[in-house]
Amino acid sequence: MTKKFFIFGAGYSGRAIAREVASEAALVAGTTRSAGNAERLKHAGIVPFLFQDTVSPDVKEALATTTHLIVSVAPDAAGDPVLIAAREIISGAMPALKWIGYLSTVGVYGDHGGAWVDETAPCDPVSDRSKQRLVAENDWLQLGEELGLPVAIIRLSGIYGPGRNPFCNLEAGKARRIVKPGQVFNRIHVDDIAGATAHLARRFETGIFNVTDDAPSPPQDVVAYAAALAGQAAPPEVAFEDAGLSPMGRSFYGECKRVSNARLKSTGYRMRHPDYRAALETMWADESWRAEES
Repeated sequence: MTKKFFIFGAGYSGRAIAREVASEAALVAGTTRSAGNAERLKHAGIVPFLFQDTVSPDVKEALATTTHLIVSVAPDAAGDPVLIAAREIISGAMPALKWIGYLSTVGVYGDHGGAWVDETAPCDPVSDRSKQRLVAENDWLQLGEELGLPVAIIRLSGIYGPGRNPFCNLEAGKARRIVKPGQVFNRIHVDDIAGATAHLARRFETGIFNVTDDAPSPPQDVVAYAAALAGQAAPPEVAFEDAGLSPMGRSFYGECKRVSNARLKSTGYRMRHPDYRAALETMWADESWRAEES
């Protein structure tokens, strides 16, 4: 089978996925909301298309031969923009389509008081954005059932990688060690987003998968570890109540859980960056923490 990938929302994660699958695909296409980003997509090996609210004739033409569809566009109160604009096309004008991957968030689980959760855990999202994600997940799964196609829901934890990591924050003087007792977060390096998505696509996996690291940890510990690697003094600790976080920032701290990746591993995937310590050590040693080239 000749693989042709189409990525709705070829942003940070989408570009990494494109680089991952480039060697096995005859074509990787992707969308951006701004014509100014077209060169950045080309640099990642992506044939760029514009997508905002409607599907243009050239996008429809590209979708007609797409075998693997990846969606990395955030929903809003109106629903999933891709399904709103392209559901009819996906249902009736994509005869080559074999697999759909939808990038979601572990935020759909809501707060579990620091307990471990897996894909069978109840979802009780707190924020509007996570509530919208859960609705979109179900819509994509329903579409897959209607079409008889495998749909992988890929729930991501906090994303980091080149240009988005504690080293960058330290360099910019923006690193903070905010302490909320008992608070932990999972993380995922963008390389593992790309690797896991490609792995699931190759196997035509269906269902829900947590794509996250092995070590949910207090956020202040991650900053301290990066500072030690960089030979810098760690920023002072700041109590959560005194941090002056935005409402969105506070909402992240309103959820505490430890997310398991056992189901992903059961498919044969092995984490490239299993925890933040190993990842930060590698990123500092090879300078891959610096911003990706555009």
